[in-house]
Amino acid sequence: MKDLLHIKTLGDLKKSGYQSRSIKDELRQNLITRLKQKDLGFEGIIGFEDTVMPDLQTAILSRHNILLLGLRGQAKTRIARLMVNLLDEYIPYIAGTELFDDPLNPISWAGKNTIEIHGEETQIAWWHRSERYTEKLATPDVTVADLIGDVDPIKAATQKLNYSDERVIHFGLIPRAHRSIFVINELPDLQARIQVALFNILQERDIQIRGFKLRLPLDVQFVFTANPEDYTNRGSIVTPLKDRIESQILTHYPKSIAISRKITQQEASITPDQKAIEADGLVKDLIEQIAFEARNSEYIDKKSGVSARLTISAYENLISHAERRMLINGDSSTVVRISDFLGVIPAITGKIELVYEGELEGPAKVANILIGKAIKTLLQTYFPDPEKTKKAKTANPYTEVINWFANGNSLNLLDDISDQEYKKLLNTVPGLKEVVKLFHPKISANQQLLLMEFVLHGLAEFSMVSKGYLEKGFEFKDMFNSLFSSEFADDDEDGFDDKY
Repeated sequence: MKDLLHIKTLGDLKKSGYQSRSIKDELRQNLITRLKQKDLGFEGIIGFEDTVMPDLQTAILSRHNILLLGLRGQAKTRIARLMVNLLDEYIPYIAGTELFDDPLNPISWAGKNTIEIHGEETQIAWWHRSERYTEKLATPDVTVADLIGDVDPIKAATQKLNYSDERVIHFGLIPRAHRSIFVINELPDLQARIQVALFNILQERDIQIRGFKLRLPLDVQFVFTANPEDYTNRGSIVTPLKDRIESQILTHYPKSIAISRKITQQEASITPDQKAIEADGLVKDLIEQIAFEARNSEYIDKKSGVSARLTISAYENLISHAERRMLINGDSSTVVRISDFLGVIPAITGKIELVYEGELEGPAKVANILIGKAIKTLLQTYFPDPEKTKKAKTANPYTEVINWFANGNSLNLLDDISDQEYKKLLNTVPGLKEVVKLFHPKISANQQLLLMEFVLHGLAEFSMVSKGYLEKGFEFKDMFNSLFSSEFADDDEDGFDDKY
């Protein structure tokens, strides 16, 4: 198409042999080309290769309007935006027309009148595909005038036009999206009467404004996004409108930790300065496991969903929390620790919708519970299950560690201590390094320290040792003594142990 950009008049365009086509045909033909080249055409969308993408490609090949249905944070809007890549790079339009009329098939009064006056000398301009995308978030205050248009009395008065004249109409977003992709996000939030106004545009392609019916064969690819109807209290899609949207495509959350991790690493915004912070695969998997635990938690509303934005924000906070410690201690580099997960709590609490039981616990406590469950789940992939080893006839690899705490010893791991102090404290627990060496003999020194701390947190989740929350970190001690102390704490005047 670039070889036609020098064309400036309608006459030259006709001589070039250019043939116009509808946007749906345009998307279809360009997708066919991509598929023959083994190119999916949706770069950056991960985990949908075998589920969502085939359905989407089928809908485009069928030239359908599309409804993307799924919980929040499932890349619905991103998919819609990437459809622009399937458009022709440039298309011609009649210069100066409000609806970017096709020179070979004008639909507006302005476009037809321009050709009638100038004929073959009608001026042509070229429209890049990046500008052929319009997006509107459905909110209760959206009006028919916003989407379709309204009569402009000032225009009628100044031009001395009758109200039945097409020229007095001020076109809304949809007519202005002629020959473009038009997206309405969160369709159920649109008032029912506004949804009804879309019927004719989708089916008959005419518009009605204040009783004035205008046959305007708009060429628009509609894409709607929504949460499942049964999952929202804010509204629903009216049945006749849903019936007119030809293809409904269900999205979903990542189905594995590996896919979820790829998405997080692709989307997380890490500065060049933060590249000096080492983040092991374990902590990256823990971030993803938190989201998986949240989606199955009894404290969180499953109908609301847990967005992929949770893991992205949590990972950014995890790196920043380690960076803060590095800066405080004057170090040039550091390694992410399990104790740094205290920093991801603010990223979790704002992205989960709690049910009644969760409200009773409070968002911060629920976040800590999710982190704990993630640690408990992943511990069993790195080390033997502490509960099973306790019952097994073979030697328990955790015995020395547990006995050290049982003898009255404790360990305070503050989140702002230096790397040297961190190493020194972990090495004071006998048997801890040996457990890690036994099951992971060929890891680096930094990974060894990380796994040593991981074992402590894991044993706490299996109730083998006690883990208490300090103002700036954690305290590990014997489980029995902790329970015994809590009995006395119940007799305190405020009913709480001041240490926690």
